[in-house]
Amino acid sequence: MKRVIFFLLAAISAQLSAQVNFDEYFIDRTLRFDFVFAGNSSMTEVFPSGMREEPYWGGSLVNLTDRFNYGNFRYEVFDLATGRLLYSKGFCTLFQEWQSTAEAKKINRCFNEVATFPFPKHKVRFVIDIRSRNGLFTKLFETEIDPADYFIRKEKPVDVSWSKICGNSDPHKALDLAVIAEGYTKDEMEKFRGDVKKLSQYLFASAPFSKYRDKINIYAIESVSQQSGTDIPGEGVYVNTALNSTYYTFDVERYLTTSDIKTINDYAAVVPHDQIIILINSSRYGGGGVYNYYTASTIDNKFSPEVIVHEFGHGFAGLGDEYFSGETAYEDFYPLNVEPWEANLTTLVDFNSKWKGMIAPGVPVPTPNESKYVGKTGVFEGGGYSAKGIYRPSIDCRMNTLEAPGFCQVCQKAIEDMLLFYIE
Repeated sequence: MKRVIFFLLAAISAQLSAQVNFDEYFIDRTLRFDFVFAGNSSMTEVFPSGMREEPYWGGSLVNLTDRFNYGNFRYEVFDLATGRLLYSKGFCTLFQEWQSTAEAKKINRCFNEVATFPFPKHKVRFVIDIRSRNGLFTKLFETEIDPADYFIRKEKPVDVSWSKICGNSDPHKALDLAVIAEGYTKDEMEKFRGDVKKLSQYLFASAPFSKYRDKINIYAIESVSQQSGTDIPGEGVYVNTALNSTYYTFDVERYLTTSDIKTINDYAAVVPHDQIIILINSSRYGGGGVYNYYTASTIDNKFSPEVIVHEFGHGFAGLGDEYFSGETAYEDFYPLNVEPWEANLTTLVDFNSKWKGMIAPGVPVPTPNESKYVGKTGVFEGGGYSAKGIYRPSIDCRMNTLEAPGFCQVCQKAIEDMLLFYIE
């Protein structure tokens, strides 16, 4: 009898977690749920702030539930009548990064956030989960959403020019990138379109993106700034730009981001998109990438090709930083007794779930940082901002240094797996 019950429960679980038929539950548009994360280093609260309908759904019609288990947060959409999981997505935010800074131990702050998913046909239950320090997700917030609610705004999208720079694939079977202009004036839009072409070239020159060039659509969205460039608070430089980007994020000079996530998504909504890239009109070194949030980079620095690809590794595939020295604002970002969720970092707590199967016979674990292991997949100590206790897959990689020839094999596999999720 126990065996029958076990298999019955397993069958029910499989049914609830299986991918659903899109047309049965969704309309080919987007529901955007705006909310606020607020709190400090030890507290996180959610406050809803509104909903709106957007004209396009750029994601897959087949792969609707997340199979990666990445991110420090996750949102899930359940059919209210049956409890069936319809959609899920892991993500990270600047709020979560700020929580690991010294400032978060002293004051409370709030950050605007945005969650998007296919527009439901029926009432749903929307849930936001947070990853605890033990690595497991727990429920943080939930609410019911009625697609007929007249408080879901159906406003005309922002009036902005855009063009497709490359790609001609069905958005539901492609990776769609919305590249938004930041710090470009009206007279600089020709430069912006050329810069998006350069960005495309940088991306396609890097494996494994080069392999899937015909499955990547790239759009240039011409959001106009009143002034060129971006803010540099540490030098007293402030300019009026469309997305309010700034250096000195968390008082780290090179960290270039914006917390204006609602405006970013307003502009991105004019095209079908899976990922957002903010292209910043500056020759200064800097950028930032946050998983399923956005990727930001300048375009005119000599290291822009490497920075763009590195930051997109964060924003698109959730890859972790493999360096362990340099300026950061974080304190104890990774607990050493928990396996990191990032595909390219390990504490060896659960190495079987990582790249163990990619290590050739004869390569020791951990792997000495010796020249004979250059180009080989191993387990090298140092990564995730820590010199001890966290390990990376290769001596060098695009997620480690600018000098690396590209992504290591482990990062390439993680990126390719994510690409296939969007294009299958």
